[in-house]
Amino acid sequence: MGGGVRRLLNCYYSLLQILLTAMLGLLLVPVTLQIVARYSNVIPRYIWTEEIARFAFVWIIMIGSIIAIRDKSHFIVDVLPEFGRTGRKVLGAITLVTMFLAGAIFTYGGWKFAVFGSIQHSELAGLPMLAIYIAWPVLGVSWLIFTTEQIYDFIRDTGEVAHGTP
Repeated sequence: MGGGVRRLLNCYYSLLQILLTAMLGLLLVPVTLQIVARYSNVIPRYIWTEEIARFAFVWIIMIGSIIAIRDKSHFIVDVLPEFGRTGRKVLGAITLVTMFLAGAIFTYGGWKFAVFGSIQHSELAGLPMLAIYIAWPVLGVSWLIFTTEQIYDFIRDTGEVAHGTP
């Protein structure tokens, strides 16, 4: 993968980290308002805060899973015994293909989900539901991008597929 593409992916990754931090900060505002309103008479009890907190929480989950894919920490399970070098390569290939397929499913299904949400508005805050439903295709496309990067690295590092050896 060329240096320009890798730099672009690194910039996107950095943007995702910034967005994750911003979403965490955004989540603190409505939750703090809810807590203060519940235990004091300083401010009224706002209903929209719950909806905004839920929207921020969904985005936090989606962005966090994208970052975890890039960090290679999303699908690590140490349940299987050690298989040796060849076994690790086979399991790595299976994992990457499965992650790619999951990204494709999220992209396809998420797009349909987003189209459905584009004509709706939230009940309490009146926000367009596309603001939340678009998270699924963004997640899917991002998984595809970062999984493709990992597949490229996997093929380059093992040399087996690139050189045609079994």
